[in-house]
Amino acid sequence: MIRIRSAALVACGLAAAAALLWWTGSGPAQEASRPTGAAAIPGMAAGTAARGPAAPAVWDAPAPPVAAASSDPLLGPGLRDTLEALLRAAGEAPEPGLLKARLEGLIGQFFPAQVKARALALAYRYVDYRVALGRLQAPADLRDPHALRLALAARQKVRMAAFEPDEYQALFAEDAAMDQYLLARMEIERDPSLTADQKSVALQQAEGTLGPALQAQRAEAAAHVGVARQTAAFDAQGMDATARFTARSAQYGAEAAQRLAQVDLQDRQWQGRLDQYQAAMGAGTSAAGLAQLRSELFTPQEQLRLDGALALRALPASTP
Repeated sequence: MIRIRSAALVACGLAAAAALLWWTGSGPAQEASRPTGAAAIPGMAAGTAARGPAAPAVWDAPAPPVAAASSDPLLGPGLRDTLEALLRAAGEAPEPGLLKARLEGLIGQFFPAQVKARALALAYRYVDYRVALGRLQAPADLRDPHALRLALAARQKVRMAAFEPDEYQALFAEDAAMDQYLLARMEIERDPSLTADQKSVALQQAEGTLGPALQAQRAEAAAHVGVARQTAAFDAQGMDATARFTARSAQYGAEAAQRLAQVDLQDRQWQGRLDQYQAAMGAGTSAAGLAQLRSELFTPQEQLRLDGALALRALPASTP
């Protein structure tokens, strides 16, 4: 199954994708979205994250290429999601040292015993990395490819300074490749010097820079875009469940139509929970109250994509 992040990047258009690669990548846009002084990492309490000058927006070295999956039991798929879930489980803390102290008691719940010590050391550095991200300056315009490229370069520099090459591979390499591809698409689409044919060739070349796994993700996500657009059209028409099932059955078959009906239901429930959480945010609910509501409304995996979902809602309706 394709990851939610990749599917969303394909489906929401280039401008929205530019915003998403910051929001779902735990980049500076998250920091910019908070009131001044808000936490830079999930476990940090509001009012404790110091702002510093932006890191130089240049790479000292290119990003390592995406490598084959590691045989290291620690550096497997989903490592970054696991670390993010660990930080959320640790709760709020007034400063990084206290947050790190909590991680020791939790690490065994997220990593097997044979890698527990290494995982804890990595988690400590991940906390430091998230604090460093909070000091980066967000681009003024998330739809400006040049500004995004400079900001991504600054984020890349922080990542490569914080982690060893094999750790970087497990944590970020695949997403970094997709980020660079999306930026290349934005630059090509907005280049007035290119003809339509030249843009088509350049886009194909850009996609060719992705490895086979990411190209497969792109193809799978693209297959879902038509379904997503059809669903949006059904929503705009106010089409009921029976009519949707009939239309989808004719196009995709009854089994697929039934699965899509379940997706519709899950999405309505998800949007309803987002409405409830967003209303609490707008009502000025305390950080502790929001944390409690978050745990009540969303599973740990859903919490990992909560910021990205709220960011999508904040995008202008006219975003291309």
